Amino acid sequence: MRLTLALTFAALAALNTVSPAAAEEGMWTFDGVPTDAIRKAYGWAPDQQWLARTQAAAVRLTGGCSASFVSSEGLILTNHHCVIGCLQNLSTADSDLVAGGFNPADRARERKCPGQQAEVVTSITDATADIQGAIGTLTGEALVKARDARIAELESAGCTDRDKTRCQVVTLFGGGQYKLYKYRKYSDVRIAWAPEFQAAFFGGDPDNFNFPRYAMDAAFLRAYEDGKPVATPVHLKWNPRAPQAGEITFVVGNPGSTQRLLTETQREFQRSERLPLTLILLSEFRGRLIAEMDESPAKTREGGDELFGYENSFKALSGQFRALNDPAFTAKLTAEEADLRARVKGNAEIGDPWSEIGTAMAERRNTYFDSVFLQSGPASYSTLAGYAQTLVRAAAERGKPNNERLPGFTDSALPLTEKRLTDPVPTYPWLEELGVSFWASKAREYLGADNADVKMLLGKESPEALGKRLVTGTKLADPAYRKQLWEGGAAAIAASDDPMIRFFAALDPRARAIKTAFDRDYDAPVTAAQARLAKARFAAYGDSLYPDATFTLRLSYGQVKGWDERGKPVAPTTVMGGTYDRATGQAPYQLAKGFVDAESRIDKAAVYNFVTTNDIIGGNSGSPVIARDGSVIGAAFDGNIHSLGGNFGYDATLNRTVVVSSAAVQQALEKIWPAPALVAELAGKRPRR
Repeated sequence: MRLTLALTFAALAALNTVSPAAAEEGMWTFDGVPTDAIRKAYGWAPDQQWLARTQAAAVRLTGGCSASFVSSEGLILTNHHCVIGCLQNLSTADSDLVAGGFNPADRARERKCPGQQAEVVTSITDATADIQGAIGTLTGEALVKARDARIAELESAGCTDRDKTRCQVVTLFGGGQYKLYKYRKYSDVRIAWAPEFQAAFFGGDPDNFNFPRYAMDAAFLRAYEDGKPVATPVHLKWNPRAPQAGEITFVVGNPGSTQRLLTETQREFQRSERLPLTLILLSEFRGRLIAEMDESPAKTREGGDELFGYENSFKALSGQFRALNDPAFTAKLTAEEADLRARVKGNAEIGDPWSEIGTAMAERRNTYFDSVFLQSGPASYSTLAGYAQTLVRAAAERGKPNNERLPGFTDSALPLTEKRLTDPVPTYPWLEELGVSFWASKAREYLGADNADVKMLLGKESPEALGKRLVTGTKLADPAYRKQLWEGGAAAIAASDDPMIRFFAALDPRARAIKTAFDRDYDAPVTAAQARLAKARFAAYGDSLYPDATFTLRLSYGQVKGWDERGKPVAPTTVMGGTYDRATGQAPYQLAKGFVDAESRIDKAAVYNFVTTNDIIGGNSGSPVIARDGSVIGAAFDGNIHSLGGNFGYDATLNRTVVVSSAAVQQALEKIWPAPALVAELAGKRPRR
């Protein structure tokens, strides 16, 4: 419920992102995998059986990461940084599972991750004609309501068993296509193994988005149902071998969001408005957070996960900002748009969607600060504020018919919303106060002290006083109280004297008004325009196109390959022994205790991290890297520094995915933090009972 961790991958020098994708470019939906292009590039392509098996083993984690089943009893491979929130939530002052890692003696000691859910795609159905038919010729707010209502109806009808299934309609090509994804979900997900943080993030922020790397960014979860591990006979084969230079690799996961299909005016908004403001806010909050954490060891531990997320987001978005200020990069994107416009000029059915989007963007600029500071209020920075916002909004929405509710509160979305709201998660008053007071100070700064909304929300209080009053007075840290308000609905919210609830009850009408204006003035005209832009692309370049990422299942293909950096070759692999060579004894290059203790046992020649040309983005973290034979040889966890602008484009000469090898994880399981039962399970031996 705080600012989302954004691992944003791609390249500074894009290829033609609106024409048919070049070899290795693209995050392809599973119903549109370009097997002909793969076969042309590599002499082989996966068949339908290979794709079906891989789809059934691919896992989406609701914390914003990807993963995969790697055993017959629900064992899930992902990244350490994808479970750090779970480890933080399960830690105490006496047992820091982030710093020390987690290696239970048996399955009975595997611990449930609060708020986590694992999901596997079981079907993908085209709903384009249905939803576009519901929209018809509608415009403005009516368009948005008709679209959202039909989506809610399709999701509800598609998944009647909400204990085990989830349905989600996904918008592709900005409204040019709609697909109904059906998931088998597992709401009981437990941590099964994780290394020490210092091993997982060796090199810290300086090495982040760089290569060579020496990071054990891997972890294992397990899906449970009815108190027992889930049977997963379809899973990826664990293959702890070294990758081979030039071999074909597939990354299967859920890339979060790309903006490769934006128009020039939309990119200009990113460059001049969204990214500068976001970077300023991230930077300042990070500074305040570090200052607070320096006050005590307890705060250092409690704020660690938060700091990790902010530093990662800042570096990723900085790369996007630099890319959009690179003249060569932006000139190429401008030329691509000009080429598309020339190809469809005079097509009456397509018209001029670029101008329509430009008009909507001009209106968006006028209301952007209101959206940033008032749409979610302090929920962007505070977990407790996020609970309050959800409870207030849900109480109003749940009383409406399903097809009239806001997205996020429909029947299909409510089970996960309730789970994340009511699962027990520790909160820290100092961190919550910091978040609320920071929001208040920035809202006052950017909207102005005389702004009517600022006056209503702050009154005569200082930002610090508001934060202290709301956090010290609220009971929302208690999951039982949150559950009580959730079950009590509108009546319970109206009767509550909780200051955080009352704050959001006052803010909610204004937030709704902002959304209504956004729907009318931006979402509706842009949706209509982007649907015609999709037609333009298909008319100009055919159907060999991939849509922007939407945190839904995708496949990318590439190869194990280094690159040239300033005229010098960068090797595609590192080895375990390089960790000791890189270590300085000082943070962030200190050796983890496990590495110190196991130095004599480790195979220092084993491949540790490696790079591939696969096209990925944030959300792909934890994605299995799969060899031609369908086995998993690693887990993607990062991109190189050149990839940071790839929200907007891709370049196979520089763009690289960074992977922790299965061979290195095997070393960890056998010799550094021994887990013999997991080793046996991964080898396909008889599961332990």
